[in-house]
Amino acid sequence: MENKKISLRFTIITVLILFAAFSRLIPHPPNFAPIGAMALFGAAYFSQRIMAFLIPLVSMWLSDLVLNNLVYNRYFDHFAWFYDGFYFTYGAFILIGLVGIVLLKRIKVKNLILASVLASVLFFIVSNFGVWVSTTIYPKDFSGLMACYTAGLPFFKNTIVGDLIYTGALFGIFEFARHKVPALQIKTI
Repeated sequence: MENKKISLRFTIITVLILFAAFSRLIPHPPNFAPIGAMALFGAAYFSQRIMAFLIPLVSMWLSDLVLNNLVYNRYFDHFAWFYDGFYFTYGAFILIGLVGIVLLKRIKVKNLILASVLASVLFFIVSNFGVWVSTTIYPKDFSGLMACYTAGLPFFKNTIVGDLIYTGALFGIFEFARHKVPALQIKTI
Protein backbone atom coordinates (compact mmCIF):
# COMPACT_ATOMS: atom_id res chain seq x y z
CA MET A 1 0.00 0.00 0.00
CA GLU A 2 2.86 2.39 0.84
CA ASN A 3 4.32 1.92 -2.68
CA LYS A 4 0.98 2.96 -4.20
CA LYS A 5 1.03 6.13 -2.09
CA ILE A 6 4.56 6.94 -3.19
CA SER A 7 3.74 6.14 -6.80
CA LEU A 8 0.62 8.33 -6.77
CA ARG A 9 2.52 11.18 -5.11
CA PHE A 10 5.41 10.86 -7.58
CA THR A 11 2.99 10.81 -10.52
CA ILE A 12 1.02 13.86 -9.36
CA ILE A 13 4.18 15.89 -8.72
CA THR A 14 5.59 14.89 -12.12
CA VAL A 15 2.36 15.70 -13.97
CA LEU A 16 2.14 19.13 -12.32
CA ILE A 17 5.73 19.89 -13.39
CA LEU A 18 5.02 18.69 -16.93
CA PHE A 19 1.89 20.86 -17.12
CA ALA A 20 3.91 23.83 -15.89
CA ALA A 21 6.65 23.18 -18.45
CA PHE A 22 4.19 22.91 -21.31
CA SER A 23 2.34 26.04 -20.17
CA ARG A 24 5.34 27.77 -21.77
CA LEU A 25 3.66 26.95 -25.11
CA ILE A 26 0.68 29.15 -24.27
CA PRO A 27 1.17 32.75 -25.43
CA HIS A 28 2.48 34.85 -22.54
CA PRO A 29 4.44 38.04 -21.86
CA PRO A 30 8.22 37.68 -22.28
CA ASN A 31 9.84 35.88 -19.33
CA PHE A 32 6.49 35.20 -17.62
CA ALA A 33 7.27 31.52 -17.24
CA PRO A 34 7.20 28.69 -14.68
CA ILE A 35 10.95 28.01 -14.75
CA GLY A 36 11.76 28.99 -11.17
CA ALA A 37 8.54 27.50 -9.85
CA MET A 38 9.21 24.11 -11.47
CA ALA A 39 12.67 23.86 -9.93
CA LEU A 40 11.42 24.93 -6.50
CA PHE A 41 8.43 22.59 -6.62
CA GLY A 42 10.53 19.57 -7.57
CA ALA A 43 13.08 20.38 -4.89
CA ALA A 44 10.39 20.73 -2.23
CA TYR A 45 8.32 17.64 -2.93
CA PHE A 46 10.39 14.88 -4.52
CA SER A 47 11.78 12.69 -1.76
CA GLN A 48 14.59 11.42 -4.01
CA ARG A 49 17.04 14.29 -4.62
CA ILE A 50 17.97 13.01 -8.08
CA MET A 51 14.31 13.26 -9.13
CA ALA A 52 14.08 16.74 -7.61
CA PHE A 53 16.48 17.84 -10.35
CA LEU A 54 15.92 15.29 -13.11
CA ILE A 55 12.14 15.59 -13.57
CA PRO A 56 12.06 19.42 -13.75
CA LEU A 57 15.15 19.49 -16.02
CA VAL A 58 13.73 16.90 -18.42
CA SER A 59 10.35 18.65 -18.41
CA MET A 60 11.95 21.97 -19.27
CA TRP A 61 14.12 20.34 -21.93
CA LEU A 62 11.06 18.71 -23.56
CA SER A 63 9.24 22.05 -23.67
CA ASP A 64 12.42 23.66 -25.06
CA LEU A 65 12.49 21.09 -27.86
CA VAL A 66 8.97 22.05 -28.89
CA LEU A 67 9.56 25.79 -28.48
CA ASN A 68 12.88 25.94 -30.31
CA ASN A 69 12.04 23.58 -33.16
CA LEU A 70 8.34 24.13 -33.75
CA VAL A 71 7.23 27.41 -32.18
CA TYR A 72 10.18 29.77 -32.59
CA ASN A 73 11.65 27.93 -35.58
CA ARG A 74 15.11 29.08 -34.52
CA TYR A 75 16.81 26.31 -36.46
CA PHE A 76 15.41 26.10 -39.97
CA ASP A 77 18.08 23.81 -41.35
CA HIS A 78 18.16 21.11 -38.64
CA PHE A 79 16.52 19.79 -35.52
CA ALA A 80 18.18 21.23 -32.42
CA TRP A 81 18.44 19.16 -29.26
CA PHE A 82 19.89 22.13 -27.37
CA TYR A 83 20.24 25.85 -28.05
CA ASP A 84 23.26 28.10 -27.75
CA GLY A 85 23.90 29.01 -24.15
CA PHE A 86 21.49 26.40 -22.77
CA TYR A 87 23.98 25.46 -20.07
CA PHE A 88 23.54 28.87 -18.42
CA THR A 89 19.76 28.50 -18.33
CA TYR A 90 19.95 24.94 -17.07
CA GLY A 91 22.73 25.87 -14.64
CA ALA A 92 20.50 28.57 -13.17
CA PHE A 93 17.70 26.01 -13.02
CA ILE A 94 19.90 23.65 -10.98
CA LEU A 95 20.92 26.49 -8.64
CA ILE A 96 17.24 27.32 -8.13
CA GLY A 97 16.64 23.67 -7.20
CA LEU A 98 19.38 23.95 -4.58
CA VAL A 99 17.69 27.08 -3.21
CA GLY A 100 14.47 25.09 -2.97
CA ILE A 101 16.14 22.26 -1.07
CA VAL A 102 17.59 24.71 1.45
CA LEU A 103 14.68 27.13 1.88
CA LEU A 104 11.67 24.86 1.42
CA LYS A 105 12.29 22.22 4.04
CA ARG A 106 9.15 23.68 5.58
CA ILE A 107 6.47 24.86 3.18
CA LYS A 108 5.38 28.25 4.48
CA VAL A 109 4.15 31.26 2.55
CA LYS A 110 7.11 33.43 3.56
CA ASN A 111 9.56 30.68 2.52
CA LEU A 112 7.79 30.32 -0.83
CA ILE A 113 7.91 34.05 -1.50
CA LEU A 114 11.58 34.28 -0.52
CA ALA A 115 12.54 31.23 -2.58
CA SER A 116 10.55 32.48 -5.57
CA VAL A 117 12.16 35.93 -5.53
CA LEU A 118 15.61 34.37 -5.08
CA ALA A 119 14.84 32.07 -8.02
CA SER A 120 14.05 35.09 -10.18
CA VAL A 121 17.20 36.92 -9.13
CA LEU A 122 19.39 33.86 -9.70
CA PHE A 123 17.87 33.24 -13.11
CA PHE A 124 18.32 36.90 -14.09
CA ILE A 125 21.97 36.99 -12.99
CA VAL A 126 23.02 33.67 -14.51
CA SER A 127 21.05 33.82 -17.76
CA ASN A 128 22.08 37.40 -18.57
CA PHE A 129 25.68 36.56 -17.73
CA GLY A 130 25.31 33.70 -20.20
CA VAL A 131 24.08 36.07 -22.90
CA TRP A 132 27.05 38.35 -22.26
CA VAL A 133 29.59 35.49 -22.33
CA SER A 134 28.22 33.48 -25.24
CA THR A 135 27.19 36.15 -27.76
CA THR A 136 28.90 39.00 -29.57
CA ILE A 137 26.15 41.48 -28.74
CA TYR A 138 28.02 43.12 -25.84
CA PRO A 139 31.70 44.02 -25.40
CA LYS A 140 33.58 41.58 -23.19
CA ASP A 141 34.32 44.09 -20.46
CA PHE A 142 32.57 45.34 -17.33
CA SER A 143 30.58 47.98 -19.22
CA GLY A 144 29.40 45.32 -21.67
CA LEU A 145 28.28 43.11 -18.79
CA MET A 146 26.41 46.01 -17.19
CA ALA A 147 24.82 46.86 -20.55
CA CYS A 148 23.64 43.25 -20.82
CA TYR A 149 22.09 43.34 -17.34
CA THR A 150 20.52 46.73 -18.09
CA ALA A 151 18.98 45.37 -21.30
CA GLY A 152 17.50 42.49 -19.29
CA LEU A 153 15.85 44.69 -16.67
CA PRO A 154 12.56 45.22 -18.58
CA PHE A 155 12.05 41.44 -18.56
CA PHE A 156 12.97 40.98 -14.90
CA LYS A 157 9.58 42.16 -13.61
CA ASN A 158 7.82 39.45 -15.64
CA THR A 159 10.27 36.86 -14.31
CA ILE A 160 9.44 37.80 -10.72
CA VAL A 161 5.68 37.92 -11.32
CA GLY A 162 5.74 34.66 -13.29
CA ASP A 163 7.76 32.86 -10.63
CA LEU A 164 5.48 34.11 -7.85
CA ILE A 165 2.27 33.17 -9.66
CA TYR A 166 3.47 29.77 -10.86
CA THR A 167 4.99 28.98 -7.46
CA GLY A 168 1.70 29.89 -5.79
CA ALA A 169 -0.25 27.79 -8.29
CA LEU A 170 1.95 24.68 -8.15
CA PHE A 171 2.33 24.65 -4.38
CA GLY A 172 -1.30 25.68 -3.82
CA ILE A 173 -2.70 22.96 -6.08
CA PHE A 174 -0.54 20.28 -4.53
CA GLU A 175 -1.20 21.33 -0.93
CA PHE A 176 -4.94 21.40 -1.65
CA ALA A 177 -4.70 17.94 -3.20
CA ARG A 178 -2.65 16.66 -0.23
CA HIS A 179 -5.42 17.66 2.14
CA LYS A 180 -8.12 16.06 -0.01
CA VAL A 181 -6.22 12.86 -0.93
CA PRO A 182 -4.53 11.24 2.09
CA ALA A 183 -2.45 9.00 -0.20
CA LEU A 184 -0.43 12.09 -1.19
CA GLN A 185 0.77 12.58 2.39
CA ILE A 186 4.21 11.37 3.42
CA LYS A 187 4.44 10.23 7.00
CA THR A 188 7.29 11.82 8.91
CA ILE A 189 9.01 9.97 11.70
